[in-house]
Amino acid sequence: MKRRSFLVGGVALGASQWLTGCAQNPVSLSVRSLKRSIPAQLPGKFRKTLPRSAAFSVEAEAQIADIFRLLQRWKTPQASQRRRWLPIPAFGGSAEQPAQANLVTLGDAWLQPAIQQGLIQPLRPETWQNWASIPEAWRRISQRNEQGLVSPAGSVWGAPYRWGTTVIAYRKDKFERNGLRPPQDWADLWQPGLRGRLSLLDQEREVIGLVLKKLGQSYNVADPTTVTGLVEEARSLHQQVKFYNSTAYLEPLLLGDTWAAVGWSTDVLPLLESQRHLAVVVPQSGTALWADVWVQAAAPASEAVQDLMNEWIDFCWNPAIAGQFSLVSRAVSPIVPSLDRSTLPQSLQDNSILLPPPEVLERCEFLEPLPEAAKQTYTQLWRSLRTA
Repeated sequence: MKRRSFLVGGVALGASQWLTGCAQNPVSLSVRSLKRSIPAQLPGKFRKTLPRSAAFSVEAEAQIADIFRLLQRWKTPQASQRRRWLPIPAFGGSAEQPAQANLVTLGDAWLQPAIQQGLIQPLRPETWQNWASIPEAWRRISQRNEQGLVSPAGSVWGAPYRWGTTVIAYRKDKFERNGLRPPQDWADLWQPGLRGRLSLLDQEREVIGLVLKKLGQSYNVADPTTVTGLVEEARSLHQQVKFYNSTAYLEPLLLGDTWAAVGWSTDVLPLLESQRHLAVVVPQSGTALWADVWVQAAAPASEAVQDLMNEWIDFCWNPAIAGQFSLVSRAVSPIVPSLDRSTLPQSLQDNSILLPPPEVLERCEFLEPLPEAAKQTYTQLWRSLRTA
């Protein structure tokens, strides 16, 4: 990978000067990632591009919620010191403050609370060689104002490094046996034969959003109650649902208690390798996108460390590794949509679930954060639908 100039103290240095500087003042970059969100070989490949004096470490956490809590602890370390009067750590915990990381994984949905709580700081996209090649939708979701709302005038708070979709998974055997149409779009979830056999995510934006998409609207309508027919369609869909769950929605599908489920691509894709009766589809009218992003912790970092952060971010977008990155992580590198598909691994080209066709992808959307009044509208509608 060709190395660019580095900014040290505001002065551009060539590669040889930067290497010399690192030898005199060793630099260390610490990354905390979501478990299995990057290929295991990626950190090692990145280390080979660095001088020997530059240290680079990656630790993984099981859930993004765990990383978010770490950001909170790093922002207010005194909160973790309140129990220091205890002679031993509380059961199952540690009195020690976890080592801070410079760069961590968050989901795009976590950006707003992280910004509002002052847990992260803006990034420097002007230093990224590949940023201009990232499609506009992925750049847009990362650009926020101080309230965490999407704004073209805002700063870039996250660097997306992988993305996926909301999909429909269904039991082929159950559909065939009961004469149901294999789902191709959201409207197929309203089939009378699916009554009481559907599981949906316990997420108001996802569920109300799919009804909006069925009606030809955007996921990001500020007031869905003004959309003609939405309330009636949502109530009708509710009659199809056996249960709502965002974590355990696949087990009943595998057992045959439900025949179709709406879920996230990273949850569903691994099952296709072993479950012959299972099929998955990305709805043709478009679906919700999500992204995992790199964010910089609020703690200040030296210019040299920030240079390494930017190197790592750009490295994750390297077109030469984007195809294999996508296959191994079961989520797509954001640079892939801008690449010539014929240059991608054949198995990625053929996987229309992992990488939807361009015409479907154009109709997909990120769930953008909403102003408080719009949030309350969704919440009130969601409650009324669930209790109807």
